[in-house]
Amino acid sequence: MSSPTGPANGLPVRMPRPRQTGRHRRPEPAAAPEGAPALVLAVPGVPSAASRGLAEEIISIGRSELPGLDARIGFLEGDEASGFPSLSGVLTAVAADRAARAEFARSAGHEVPAATGPDAVVVPLLAGPDGGLLRRVRQALMESSAAAELADVLGPHPLLAEGLHVRLSEAGLARADRARLFTVTTAADGIVLATTGGEEAVQAAGITGMLLAARLAVPVMAAALDQEGSVAAVAEQLRREGSTQLALAPYLIGPEAAEGLLDTACKEADCATAEVLGAYSALGKLAVAQYSAALGIAQGAAH
Repeated sequence: MSSPTGPANGLPVRMPRPRQTGRHRRPEPAAAPEGAPALVLAVPGVPSAASRGLAEEIISIGRSELPGLDARIGFLEGDEASGFPSLSGVLTAVAADRAARAEFARSAGHEVPAATGPDAVVVPLLAGPDGGLLRRVRQALMESSAAAELADVLGPHPLLAEGLHVRLSEAGLARADRARLFTVTTAADGIVLATTGGEEAVQAAGITGMLLAARLAVPVMAAALDQEGSVAAVAEQLRREGSTQLALAPYLIGPEAAEGLLDTACKEADCATAEVLGAYSALGKLAVAQYSAALGIAQGAAH
C-alpha cells in the first residue's frame, strides 16, 4: 500500500533520467528563430471547409516540427468576404503585423534592429510542380505588400512515396508491408500515378513513382489528369507490358484537382483508385523542410 509520500516498500520508484551530456547528448528540438518569417501555406482550388481543415492539420503538424513557428493559411481563390482569406491578403497582414511589432518595441524603448530577410515564406500546397497554379501564387506575391519568398513544392520526395503506399494499402490495392508473409488478393500489379500540371508534373511525379515502384515491386507510370487521354494511354501501356490488375494512385494532396477529374480518370483506366494524400502526416514535415530550406535554416524533420 502506498503512503502519502510515495509507494510502499518494495515497489520500484520511477526516477527521472539524468540529462545526457557530452557527444551522446540528444539534440534539443529545433525551434523557429526569434523574428523568423511566417510560413504561409498557399492552398489551391476552390476554398471549402474540407480544404481549410486539411490545411489546418498540416499547419498543426508543422508547428510541432518547428516550435514557435508563425504559420498561416492563404487560399489562391479566397477572399476576405467569404471567410477564406486570400493569399495576397494574408501576406499583406503578415507584413503589417511585423511592422506593428517593431513599432511597439521601439515605443517601449527597445532597440529594434533593421529588418532583414522576407516577411514570409510561401509554401505551395502541391505535391509536384503545376505551372498554372504556381503562376497564380507568384501573382499573389506581387499583389501583396509583403516581402515574400516562394519555397519549392513538396515533392518529389521519399515521404510522398511512403504516403502513396499507405493510401494504396488502405484501399486494399497494395500490401502494407512487403516483409510480411501475407497476400492481398486485390493488390494491383501496375500503378497509374495520376497528377495535375501537365508534362512537367508528370516528369516530376515519375521520380516519386520510381520510389513507389521500389516499395511495391510493381511497375508504376505517371500520367496527367488534366491532359485528355493521358491516363487511358498509360493504363493501356501497362496492360501491354503485362499488368492485368491496375490501380490509380492520386499524386495529389487534394484541393488542387478539379472536381470530377479522378472519377473520369478511373473510368478511362477501368481501375480502382486509392484516396488522395490528404492530411498525411509527412506533408507537415515537408512543408517545414521547404520553409527551412528557403531560409537556410538547419532543420532535420524530414528525411
